[in-house]
Amino acid sequence: MTPPTNKPDSDNAQPTPSMAPALLLGMAAFLANFDVTAVVIALPAVARQLGFGVAGYAWVMDAYSLAFTGALLFAGALADRYGRRRAMLAGNGIFALASLACGMAWDGPSLWAARALQGVGAAFLVTGGFALIATVYVQAQARTRAFAWLGVMSGIAMSLGPTIGGLVSSWIGWRWIFLINLPACALIAWGVPRLVAEAREAVPRPLDFVGVMLLTAALAVLVEALLLGRTSTLHLAGGLALSALLLAIFAIQQRRLDKPILDPGVFAQRAMIGIAILLFAVSIGYWAVLVYLPLFFATAFGWSSEVAGLALLTATLPMLFLPPLGGWLIGRAGWRLHFALALAFVAAGNVAIVIALMSGGAVPPMIPIFCGMVAIGVGVALAHPQLSGAAVALVPPDQAGMASAVTVVMRQAGFAVGIAVLGAVLHAEGSAISYVWLFSVAAIASVAGLVAALALLPAQK
Repeated sequence: MTPPTNKPDSDNAQPTPSMAPALLLGMAAFLANFDVTAVVIALPAVARQLGFGVAGYAWVMDAYSLAFTGALLFAGALADRYGRRRAMLAGNGIFALASLACGMAWDGPSLWAARALQGVGAAFLVTGGFALIATVYVQAQARTRAFAWLGVMSGIAMSLGPTIGGLVSSWIGWRWIFLINLPACALIAWGVPRLVAEAREAVPRPLDFVGVMLLTAALAVLVEALLLGRTSTLHLAGGLALSALLLAIFAIQQRRLDKPILDPGVFAQRAMIGIAILLFAVSIGYWAVLVYLPLFFATAFGWSSEVAGLALLTATLPMLFLPPLGGWLIGRAGWRLHFALALAFVAAGNVAIVIALMSGGAVPPMIPIFCGMVAIGVGVALAHPQLSGAAVALVPPDQAGMASAVTVVMRQAGFAVGIAVLGAVLHAEGSAISYVWLFSVAAIASVAGLVAALALLPAQK
């Protein structure tokens, strides 16, 4: 007679939950990423119609990124306190309203303000959506499948966003890149209350509005200083000093709290310093470069947003297909060699584009530029998805949650600062050769990430 098994009831009795809630909640991740990658391709048209230069061009992206970063730091605490579904639906409403405002913007400041509001909405959307997945899918296998669907939807938004944005911008106008968010937001508003139950923490995390404001202000001042530094050394020096002061006050304030939102002590680990440098290197070497590639294509080759969006597939499609290879490589080569190899690809890609631009001629050679874009895309596809996992794995277990929060903030902050840095070195966006400086800085940042991986990360996983 076969003895009875003693498996938990949750594994035997509970039916496998439907993936419909996961797909609906995954729309949050899709929208948050899509409104970064799709907007990138339309920026030259936006800048021409609304009448702003490189600094305004950068702020279209940075207003969203900085607001997203700041709101993320208290969105989780508010969701725990007042309800995760409520937080997601509130974020969805804000995001929809902001998308409508972006589509109706009449000048630079109105668009930047709407983009900042969009970033706040996206932070609540993503935070609520991710937390609700853990609530809906209590079985480990089902939860893994649900998060896998989130990864697929994020990957589609990141890899195909520029192409979709280019087609929309060319066919019906750049404003529709924002307006097409509205049906998705309506679907979330209709479906989430019907498919997902409310959930909140019995003991919510404390709120720290002072800390959020200090960090957001420090990053905003830094970005503005870098952009103004193109024409004013005084503004650059003063802005850098003020930003450093605000960051120091933030660090002191966080160290005095029992439950900080971002504990600077996590950087006592060598590995976390390395991960932070890698996050900035990837943000500058790839994500910030992606923002300026449509402008570069228009300048160097005279391409429309539709053609530029298709061309960007060479740099974005690897993000859809190669992340599983990154996980396989880490298991065999270890953290150090894996990230060093990935950043070597990113550096080599940027160097290839620099060499192509310096080869002379009115029109840069296309093949080396496209080879460089493929190399950049491959390197980031290997590195980007693995960085959060590395941060959690390389710190003591009691710091895993804080390490995860640090990677999110560093990733977004690196993106915002990277856009400003590359914008600061781009002095004549109407000349193809001037982009040598942009790709050179991206290559230097990538090399810094390579060195950090070799010097600061452990050899084995």
